[in-house]
Amino acid sequence: MPDLMTNILTAVAVAGAITFVLALLLVIADATIANYGEVMITINDDKKVFVEGGRSLLSTLKEEEIFISSACGGRGSCGLCKVRVLDGAGDVLPTELPWLTPEERAGQVRLSCQCKVKRDMRVAIPEALLSVRQFQTEVVGLRDLTYDIKEVTLKLLEPEAIEFTAGQFVQFEVPAYELTREPVYRAYSIASDPSDNGRIQLNIRLVPNGICTTYVHKHLKEGERITINGPHGDFYLRDTDREIVFIAGGSGMAPIRSILFDMAAKGSKRTAAYYFGAKAKRDLFLVEEMKEFEKRLASFSFVPALSSPDPEDNWDGQTGLITDVVERNVRNGANSEAYLCGSPGMINAAIKSLTKCGVPEDRIYYDKFA
Repeated sequence: MPDLMTNILTAVAVAGAITFVLALLLVIADATIANYGEVMITINDDKKVFVEGGRSLLSTLKEEEIFISSACGGRGSCGLCKVRVLDGAGDVLPTELPWLTPEERAGQVRLSCQCKVKRDMRVAIPEALLSVRQFQTEVVGLRDLTYDIKEVTLKLLEPEAIEFTAGQFVQFEVPAYELTREPVYRAYSIASDPSDNGRIQLNIRLVPNGICTTYVHKHLKEGERITINGPHGDFYLRDTDREIVFIAGGSGMAPIRSILFDMAAKGSKRTAAYYFGAKAKRDLFLVEEMKEFEKRLASFSFVPALSSPDPEDNWDGQTGLITDVVERNVRNGANSEAYLCGSPGMINAAIKSLTKCGVPEDRIYYDKFA
């Protein structure tokens, strides 16, 4: 009996290995041998482009200077690069299913990074994305905001200015180096004042083995030329008279900082509170600048909170998870709207806290990091 069981397990293992190898060979063949020739993509029924088939729709459109929003650089892990593919897409892939609602699937929405261009296609792309442009920039400033967050200042060279709404993001292209054999791009929120449209600032947090963050923190130099495209995104301050609740942590500061610059430039009188979560004092940054915003804005308060302050921090401010701090402080939720930026886990927890405080969920806007 043991021999029979051993033989069965061995046969299952061999069959599994053969299946894996065959699947791998199919993937390699599709990527290296398959020749789909020239393919026509019709965009919004009025523009036709002719491209070489075989790559993803996302990267193919990028080569045609049509930049679909993507936070993960085409890895299928952010779900942002959605477009309607009316003809020629083939079946929805398993990698797309977690990101598409039943309504989106019925409406022929696809993840452009997962949808390969193999035959003539007809796609529908929002006009706002067709206005996204590529920019050549020069790195004119690098500053360590914390031990793991670096501020990158880019001067616009060609074109020389970018018009963006506070809260939007750009896609930053990293050249080939030891962690990537080809250029890749990642999305970063703009942290600077929209009125200073000849440059932008990004706050980039180091992620272990992250292709873009490693390059920025270990290799990027002042004077280097960097390609970006944008602006992207619909994270922006709504034009109402409601009280504002901002919540962020770490590099999630970026879009909220840009919004605060814009509010100050426009002389906003709205009541606003910014809850910034950090672990210890060494994770705080731009505190003095936030205090300046308290002076420039009539009804703005900055509320930093430490979840695990070190003994040497001598911290006498708010403590605990930022969601707990929000629940202790938000009193007028029914007449508030909230703007959140951070990890998916933080966003989800903050939404629960805000709804407890009476903030309607349809007035909670957020920008999740992929």
